[in-house]
Amino acid sequence: MQTRNFIQALLLIVLVAIPKSFAQDEHQHAPPERLGKVSFHNSCKPEVQASFERGVALLHSFAYYAAATEFEHVSEKDPTCAMAHWGVAMTYFHQLWDPPMAAQAISLGQAELQRTRQAGGGSEREQGFINALESIYREGSSVPYRTRALAYEQAMSELAAKNKTDSEVQVWYALSLLANAAPRDKDHSRQKKAAEILEPLYDKYPQHPGIPHYLIHAYDNAELAARGLKAARKYSQIAPSAPHALHMPSHIFTRLGYWEDSIASNTAAEKAAGAQGDTGEELHSMDYLVYAYLQSGHEADAAHVIEQLRGMHGLNTEDFKIGYASTAMPVRYAVEQGKWDDATRITPPEAAPPHVVAIAVWARGLGEARLGRAEETRKEIARLNALEAELRNSANDYWATQVEIQMRELTAWANQAEGKKTEALKLMREAADEEDAIEKLPVTPGPILPAREQLGELLLEQGHPELASKEFESALKSSPGRRRSLDGASRVAQLLSQK
Repeated sequence: MQTRNFIQALLLIVLVAIPKSFAQDEHQHAPPERLGKVSFHNSCKPEVQASFERGVALLHSFAYYAAATEFEHVSEKDPTCAMAHWGVAMTYFHQLWDPPMAAQAISLGQAELQRTRQAGGGSEREQGFINALESIYREGSSVPYRTRALAYEQAMSELAAKNKTDSEVQVWYALSLLANAAPRDKDHSRQKKAAEILEPLYDKYPQHPGIPHYLIHAYDNAELAARGLKAARKYSQIAPSAPHALHMPSHIFTRLGYWEDSIASNTAAEKAAGAQGDTGEELHSMDYLVYAYLQSGHEADAAHVIEQLRGMHGLNTEDFKIGYASTAMPVRYAVEQGKWDDATRITPPEAAPPHVVAIAVWARGLGEARLGRAEETRKEIARLNALEAELRNSANDYWATQVEIQMRELTAWANQAEGKKTEALKLMREAADEEDAIEKLPVTPGPILPAREQLGELLLEQGHPELASKEFESALKSSPGRRRSLDGASRVAQLLSQK
């Protein structure tokens, strides 16, 4: 009970810790809150319905802290509302984030589900939501997350089959499909199935925040990105009070190379997240912003964001979302511009997850290799090897594979520095093929430097412009508008014109 009270107090502090500049005096009025509109019928008391649906709307925009506080208010006003405790338990289950559930969240979620039983009542449909969520929390410490997530998806599938005209059931089922989309499934089968559910609901429920949000995630890949433009243009208009809703359109804009749109999206999201004290969302938006600035040639603006980052002290880099963005931004700034000396001075963050540390180690090694210092590069490769082993031992195969790709890239550049050109090309091609076979996660706009792009640059260095041209063309199909790929293609065209 003490833990629960502490969490409640902490959430309240986070929500009210808004800068004084945003306070309203007696002559000012805050603009009306806009989170979209959901209709989630339930058996709770009439006086808590608006508050409950506000909590659900916040959930659909991944505003987890605010949603938890809202559901706590519902349970205080209506102790018989079992679904309020379902709502709190859902705030610990971050289906599309990495990690989707913190270790300490399991016991908290289990406690909330126990309270649903104590509250009693509820319809068969409501019990279906609760039972499905129990699939995630039951034996959470002993059963792999993937197994539990698939069980949750199956339970939501069965609930959706029984409630075919219920929009909330269908939307939550679609999200469960996206949460289980396999990174190696380049056919995007689960994403397409989710989109088939969501698209017919789009016009029927034009103010529902979850529908465009999850469509953006479904279409956040090179194959389907163009289909996501409609949802990307709409979501931020539906729920502009949620920072994540302001940011999410940039996932599609990034996929299509719409840099100015991405800049506008993330500028608004960064400002809103900062005002609401949401450091993770603020940094996530800043990372996408740096990426877009660098691709569009706004290096000074990217540098300004990096300076903002340096002024943010006490960041919890153990939190993957915070650790990733705060590490990736200065790495992007250095390597995208070929500032190899700066790259060698990147410092790995303390206490960060191994796959975050790997980004900084890779940057250092890349800088050393591009400066011709193969021996120093191999020291960083050895560090990456240890990080990969740590990830394999913890069954984090996705990120272990990403680190393996980074090792291949560095080894290729080290071989190039040593004059071993054939070995260099073989390793870089392997890295590019492996990277192309795996989808990125939502936390990142993409690899810092795509391996296919690096392969093109390596071929150029070895005097093979015709072969390099094919690799740059392929890289631009996957990541339209990337500046280094465009520059590489331009250098190829210039060389070929001189023949």
